[in-house]
Amino acid sequence: MPQFDTIAGRLDEQAIELPSWAFGNSGTRFRVFGQPGVPRDPFEKVSDAAQVHRHTGLSPSVALHIPWDKVDDYGKLRAHAESEGVSLGTINSNTFQDDDYKLGSLAHRDARVRRKAIDHHLECIDIMDETGSRDLKIWLADGTNYPGQDDMRGRQDRMHEALQEIYGRIGEHQRLVLEYKIFEPAFYHMDVPDWGTSYAQCASLGERAVVCLDTGHHAPSTNIEFIVMQLLRLGRLGSFDFNSRFYADDDLIVGAADPFQLFRILVEVIRGGGYGNDGDTAFMLDQCHNIEDKIPGQIRSVLNVQEMTARALLVDRDALDKAQAAGDVLAANGILMDAFYTDVRPALAEWRAAKGLPADPMAAFASSGYKDRIVAERTGGAQAGWGA
Repeated sequence: MPQFDTIAGRLDEQAIELPSWAFGNSGTRFRVFGQPGVPRDPFEKVSDAAQVHRHTGLSPSVALHIPWDKVDDYGKLRAHAESEGVSLGTINSNTFQDDDYKLGSLAHRDARVRRKAIDHHLECIDIMDETGSRDLKIWLADGTNYPGQDDMRGRQDRMHEALQEIYGRIGEHQRLVLEYKIFEPAFYHMDVPDWGTSYAQCASLGERAVVCLDTGHHAPSTNIEFIVMQLLRLGRLGSFDFNSRFYADDDLIVGAADPFQLFRILVEVIRGGGYGNDGDTAFMLDQCHNIEDKIPGQIRSVLNVQEMTARALLVDRDALDKAQAAGDVLAANGILMDAFYTDVRPALAEWRAAKGLPADPMAAFASSGYKDRIVAERTGGAQAGWGA
């Protein structure tokens, strides 16, 4: 098995984008829970996200959600991010928090509602032009609750027509990233329920339309690493939304429920050329920290991704190929498991220290005084949260 020093350089290629909404208040279907010191505007969200990068060196960009992160001057927000040592990343659209979208947005029967949803995405692209963002990420709440509620084929046709107009507006160096979700808020059918539907829509648009894989958006027992392999094989895996689930779309700290699954996913990412300098697959977190502190929750998540990436890089590919070719089932499985069970945490601590980063980012943030300072300073105003 390769030694850590042979893969340390590859860890420099890792970048994990943070979601602005992870730093606001969130909660369950029943209540949003407030915390002291939570940001009141996008500028404060960016400052909190920068703390994660400052302590880990892993998160150089912050994704925005529109209209939650709308500001009067995106150039000013971009300059603020750069002053904090990060950049503005993916722009996420929102067509699920408006009364008009009760029965859908891009797939809605009413042309007026579809026009409103399309125009929102065009506005998002205008924002991308100002922030320097590459990706427009679209997640649609569109779907139905009851058989016969609407014509499913007609909804696909309308959605395709709307996506074509949006795709036609993105720039030469920008991408349309289409996310999928098996259920919620629609329970009979979602208009983009799975990777195949997202792939079919993207393939009909053009090369700059790619799929976003949210690790929490699958049925129980789904082989997510197979989907990763297939989308990389097809050249359409645009990005990840990393989180963890026990039951449904839990949006928990990545790796919390099944670290081995995260490892297996990253093995296929590396195998398929989707990691770092090998490809264009973007890593992003999509999480809501309901009961834990926001910034430490994000620090823990990016460290978990880095740890499983290091283990995946340690897989002895030559030995694995030989064992697979020989049909040696137990040897092949053992090679994979040897890498998974390797404790890379001490080596990663040394790797960070060598770069001038805290060996223990969680402890370093806890002792930094940043949390106490923002709690004292952020008084008055409305805290950011779901919907703001």
